[in-house]
Formats: sequence, structure tokens, C-alpha cells
Amino acid sequence: MSVLSGKNILLGISAGIAAYKTASLVRLFIKAGAHVKVVMTPASKDFITPLTLSTLSKNPVHSEFTNEDDENAVWNNHVDLGLWADIMVIAPATANTMSKMANGVCDNLLIATYLSAKCPVYVAPAMDLDMYKHGSTKQSLDALNAFGNSIIPATHGELASGLVGQGRMAEPEDILAFLEADILSKLPLKNKTVLITAGPTYEAIDPVRFIGNHSSGKMGFEIAKAAANLGANVILISGPTHEKVNHSLIQLVPVVSAEDMYAEAHKYYGKSDVAILSAAVADYKPKNKASQKIKKKDEALTLELVKTQDILASLGAIKDRQFLVGFALETENELEHAKGKLKRKNLDMIVLNSLNDKGAGFKSDTNKVTFIDKWDNIATFELKPKHEVAKDIMDKILSHLDA
Repeated sequence: MSVLSGKNILLGISAGIAAYKTASLVRLFIKAGAHVKVVMTPASKDFITPLTLSTLSKNPVHSEFTNEDDENAVWNNHVDLGLWADIMVIAPATANTMSKMANGVCDNLLIATYLSAKCPVYVAPAMDLDMYKHGSTKQSLDALNAFGNSIIPATHGELASGLVGQGRMAEPEDILAFLEADILSKLPLKNKTVLITAGPTYEAIDPVRFIGNHSSGKMGFEIAKAAANLGANVILISGPTHEKVNHSLIQLVPVVSAEDMYAEAHKYYGKSDVAILSAAVADYKPKNKASQKIKKKDEALTLELVKTQDILASLGAIKDRQFLVGFALETENELEHAKGKLKRKNLDMIVLNSLNDKGAGFKSDTNKVTFIDKWDNIATFELKPKHEVAKDIMDKILSHLDA
């Protein structure tokens, strides 16, 4: 999954021959998981049709301040468009459009939207060789840089005029790569490693049966996505689950038993900056695993259970620079038990949830949590979807890392 996944991208298209490439650019944004809207200058419609871009983006394409039908005029609100966007990309950006951007010449919907945008703006220049070298173009580029816009450099190659030189718009794949690299470089967990455990563990009774629990792994997988979206390299150690993840920054390490998870957690812990142990690890396992399927012969079957290795406590015992987070799922005396676990296992923070809270716990898409840190700060949140809880967890961790 790309760092652009879930982002709102507003693509501004001005009137250059390179506009034909924007069909491919929209497709790449959509494939990366982004939501795309398009604003065109009126003249750019001579190079590519709004119908093509609307079909690919699955959104209406705007080029005028109003859309007129038989009876009513509908206002295209440039302020709303600018506020909707997480990222604005102007490609191609002609000399004319860049000059207007640099000088605030607001004579079309694209420029009005640009001037209203609060998000990062990326500009991909496209024009002929001599236009690109002209002093006025350099002034426009300098002004746009000074305004905080990011310039995606024009490339060297064959131009529409037949000349060969600088001025060719970057290819759609290169624009996508530029955005991803630039966004990633500014994320707060860039170059940090986050270790996460998720899901249940299965403790074998025989080759067929096991002791397990009802954990789905949803919470851990959402935390992994939230951490990756902040730029972290995520190592996700997961017990058996139906959850899936597809993100370039997430390395999934599948395990089955508590012993497997213990080994993998210790393998990666040393290079981790943050460790979040959300897995529901079995506390006990059968002392002896039968080599063959146990036949149903007697009225009762007695299993002798022994404790599994305590992964969280073992990591707390060797903690060095890591920020260590545990989970506590309780049914009674929740706060007291969570505080005890926090201190006993040498954690920096614990995330408490209770099976007494409706909508919290295993298999649900929602969760209700309380954060407790080693400085005795307590913060309780209302019931939320688990992806929002995951963001809250990462925000809380970031607040400690930045302190």
C-alpha cells in the first residue's frame, strides 16, 4: 500500500500538450489508493476531455465557476475544493499558469482553488525549451518555491516542438514516486522501526486440536497500518488470523504458538524503537502434545497445562531505548489490574480495554480504550472504530517520543 492510500488528491491541469499524460496519472493515483478530483483550466479541455478524467477519477471534473443546466446554475466552490485536498498537484503547469500562481492572477477556477488550498502543493512544469529557460519562468519557479510549493523538475527529452532539451513534464510514474518519497521523508516516524504483535496464539493439543482464543487481530493490524502511514518500518508478528495487510512499509511475520511469537519478538526487538504488543497470547499450553490425534474413548479428558513464556515481561526486562506498550483486556478491577501490569512488566504505556464495555474487545470493529503511562497519566476515550483507536495510540506514542 502506498503512503498516498486514503489521501485526497486534487489534480490541477493547465493547457499544455502534456495534459494527455494526466489520464495515466489519475489511474496511478487511484491504483495507489488515493481519492482524486480534477480541476482544469478551460483551455486544457482542448488537450484531454473532462469525460475521460471523470471516468477515471470517478468524480465530476470542474473547469468553470458554475455548471449551467437548463434551469439552474450550480456553483463550484473553489474554497471547498481546496479544503478537501490533502495534496494538490498541478500537472502540467504551463508558463502561463505558473505566472498566474506566482502573481495571484485569479482569473479561472484552478487558480482560485490553488489560492484557497491549505495543503501541500506540487507543481510539475511543462513547456518548450526556450520558454523553460526564460527569465520570467525562473522568476515564477523561484516565487512558487518561496511560497512553499514543491517543484517536480521538468526532464530532458524530445519536446512537442521537435526540439530536444529541458522542459518535458515528468512522467506520471515519476510524479507518483516524487510525491511518495517527499511525503515519506516528512513523516514523523521516518527511519523508525515499530514492532507489533497481533492476533491469537494456538497451542497444540494434538495434530488436530489446539487451545486458542477469540482474538481476530483487527486491532494489531490497524495499529500496523497507522504506524506505517506515519513512515515507520513496521514488523508485524501475527498469530493465525483472517486479517490482510498490503503496505510497502509493513513486514508480516506469521506465527502460530506463543513460543513462535516469543522467538520472533526477541529476534526483532533489538532494532526496534517502539514495540506494541497487542497480541492475545495464550497464558497456558498443554504440557505434552500428543503425536497422534487423541481418540474419543473416555468420558473425560484431563490436560495438564503449563505457563507459556511471558513475551511482554521478557521484553520489559531487557528494555533499552525502546518505548514499550502493552495491552490489558480486563473484566474486573480494570484500572487496578492494568496499573499493576504496567509496573510489573516495566512498560512505558498500557492500553486498557474491558469486556464489560459494549462494542469493545475481540472480533468487534470498534474499541473503547484507556491509556495509562508510567508517569501515571490516564486518558480515556469513547467507543471508536478500531482504525481511529489505532491513530489515537500512535498519536499518544508520538507525544512521548517528541517530549
